Amino acid sequence: MFSKTVRIHKIGGPEVLCFESMEVGEPGPGEMRLRIEAIGLNRAEVAFREGYYLDPPKLPARIGYEASGIVEALGKDVTDFSIGDAVCVIPGFSMNQYGVYAERALVPASAVLKRPAGLSPTAASSIWMQYLTAYGALVDIAKIHSGDVVLITAASSSVGLASIQICNAVGAIPIAVTRTEEKAEALRKHGAAHVIVTDKQDLVAEVMRITEKKGARIAFDAVVGPIVATLAAAMAAQGMLILYGNLSGKKNETILPFGPLLGKGLSLRGYVVFEIIFNPQRLATAKKFIEQGLQTGQLVPVIDRVFPFDQIADAHRYLESNQQLGKIVVTVS
Repeated sequence: MFSKTVRIHKIGGPEVLCFESMEVGEPGPGEMRLRIEAIGLNRAEVAFREGYYLDPPKLPARIGYEASGIVEALGKDVTDFSIGDAVCVIPGFSMNQYGVYAERALVPASAVLKRPAGLSPTAASSIWMQYLTAYGALVDIAKIHSGDVVLITAASSSVGLASIQICNAVGAIPIAVTRTEEKAEALRKHGAAHVIVTDKQDLVAEVMRITEKKGARIAFDAVVGPIVATLAAAMAAQGMLILYGNLSGKKNETILPFGPLLGKGLSLRGYVVFEIIFNPQRLATAKKFIEQGLQTGQLVPVIDRVFPFDQIADAHRYLESNQQLGKIVVTVS
């Protein structure tokens, strides 16, 4: 069986995403074959395509972490699924071994979850990376609770919006940090208790005004670079600063905020979602929280734009433009 599949043969921009007809074959032990319906795009795939991801590509490489689809075939030892099941793929593998930018794909069964009831294929492709990332940092690690003030950078991203929703679900107070006024009102509509526009407002002064000079207990940062020191200055005593991305591209300009770390007793924590995904107990707890939130309507995936499969390079260009508010999805079938 052949499938239209995206691979990269060199690192670079969206133009290196190449369509190829590839034989899919039958699933081996621990694998399943899916007919892909929709793909959720993630910044991790941009980093992989450009060669600076944590797991650099071994060319030629498949690509794609997150999708929804239908089970077509099962490896002989896969017993928790049936042919015809509607499922979601989560980023529980190396893109050097698997990739879901395809009409059909083999994936490890360990990286597949049954689709939550009531979700369309498009919505189902957009939930797990964002909510697992936000849940892992805020609930599993930081243990946010009612009344906690949480600073969220890159707030208009899918993870940023998921973080706002999770804060509201537990009664925490989400402060969205955005660079320009363009998305401020939309962030308020999507649940941000406060919005700080860094092009026109002093982040530290605003946080201290909002918190009556106490500061934020948690900062969840995808940007890094110079903003790390600013976030540290805006935090409360014994607060936790969690770093999970490098959207600024300025990781080498990140200065350790020595004074606030010592003076306030801050914790500085690096984080990637794989520590949740590859821990069965923590993943099960996260899955339960997310599914309950989806059922109650406290968690609602925000999809900015949908592209057809043959325009996946354009979808990557749009992702890199930073225009979006929420998730970008590519439909396959």
